[in-house]
Amino acid sequence: MSTKKPAVKKPKTQVSKPEEPQPESQPEIPPESATSTTEPPVVVTLESLQQEVESLKLTVAELQETLARKRKPPASNGKMQILDKQTGEIYRSKNNAYQTLLKSGTLKELVDKGVFGDIPKKNTFGWYALVRELPNRFEEVKPEEDVQQ
Repeated sequence: MSTKKPAVKKPKTQVSKPEEPQPESQPEIPPESATSTTEPPVVVTLESLQQEVESLKLTVAELQETLARKRKPPASNGKMQILDKQTGEIYRSKNNAYQTLLKSGTLKELVDKGVFGDIPKKNTFGWYALVRELPNRFEEVKPEEDVQQ
């Protein structure tokens, strides 16, 4: 019994002819009678472009101001707020309490001790280190809207 491999046919490659360049079509020139009824072309100058850019900048500034007035300040998720028993301040979230106290310099002593790591501003778990160091200073409270109902 012979073990002959079946012959594999190579696919035929098709050679395409290079495309011949197409002659460019000439734009149609309208008859003179058609151009006489249209308005004269607008001349664009550097000054007119500068005026247009300035007017667009003013429009964008007005739109941004309108949007800024319509935006609402960030609100709590409504689940809890943090009461600082020492100062009486209420923060809208745990991270907000940590970030606010960090920026105000209140936590400078703890930062110097290295409680919040090398880069305290980027510590996303700073709240938990803060509560561990000052366990009786903060209290979780329900938002005032929920308490009044």
